[in-house]
Amino acid sequence: MSIGHTLLALLESGPRHGYDLKRAFDARFGHDRPLHYGQVYATMSRLLKNGLVEVDGVEQGDGPERKRYAITDAGVTDVAHWLAQPEKPEPYLQSVLYTKVVVALLTGRDADGLLDAQRAEHLRLMRELTRRKTGGDLADQLICDHALFHLEADLRWLEMTAARLDQLATAVRS
Repeated sequence: MSIGHTLLALLESGPRHGYDLKRAFDARFGHDRPLHYGQVYATMSRLLKNGLVEVDGVEQGDGPERKRYAITDAGVTDVAHWLAQPEKPEPYLQSVLYTKVVVALLTGRDADGLLDAQRAEHLRLMRELTRRKTGGDLADQLICDHALFHLEADLRWLEMTAARLDQLATAVRS
């Protein structure tokens, strides 16, 4: 996810302070990974330097000054360009899991056990996401569906790899 573009898009509804941007981001996108304040302010500093936002006002308070940021016309154009570009599909051609299976085979370790443990972990997470999905709002349901579909594909790969493990072991050891 492009945090900069997401923060810019949140500014399209009107100027906001960094604290307000963090809260809005976390409410919509940060269920599993909330933003750190430092990340928000570092991103806003970069966006300001690049002319995509401007300081709309500064408020004095007990602590540090509170800057209110507004998106510029260049920022609106940048968000529109970002939205128009399709994301590159990630084919996972060299996954860590595949590497672990091959290393287990190369070193004489239990690749079957590794696949079983990974399958159990995938199923555990799928159960957790299914519970979250049933109690969540539409955004949660869609995010959980996305993750579940990826986990299902991983499970199919785990099953296919387990079925071909003897062949893979022979290929790896030759």
